Amino acid sequence: MNDDELMAGVRETFRILDPVPAAVLAAARASIAWRAPAARLAELEHDRGGPAAGVRGGPARTLTFTCPDATVEIEVTPDGRLREIHGRLVPSAEALVEVRHRDLPPGGITARTEPEGMFWLPRVPAGLVSLILRLDDGTSIVTSWIRL
Repeated sequence: MNDDELMAGVRETFRILDPVPAAVLAAARASIAWRAPAARLAELEHDRGGPAAGVRGGPARTLTFTCPDATVEIEVTPDGRLREIHGRLVPSAEALVEVRHRDLPPGGITARTEPEGMFWLPRVPAGLVSLILRLDDGTSIVTSWIRL
């Protein structure tokens, strides 16, 4: 038995005894679809406001993400189980803004920035979210994941 045959036997054993759940496979495939290897990562710098624990609705939450040469500011307003995001890209640039969420297909919720860099994303599901901004110059900015 060579190494390839041994590994094939191990894979077959795991496939029979402990198969990978379909939800895990779907999440793995979705993560590949979300890849943006050349994007600049904008990390969370400030997170202000938001409702008190256990309180429904409430004030908007303001978050600021920064990366070299750009800032993404968003204001999140709760609307039941959904969220509304008003944002701004600084310095302003034309871009397509896309919400990345496990329950959304790639391109599920998108918006274009206005000339001033402002954008609006309605009906964003609660949970872990990241934004990807595909600038018209061909570069991209992706925010770190946050729980909304």
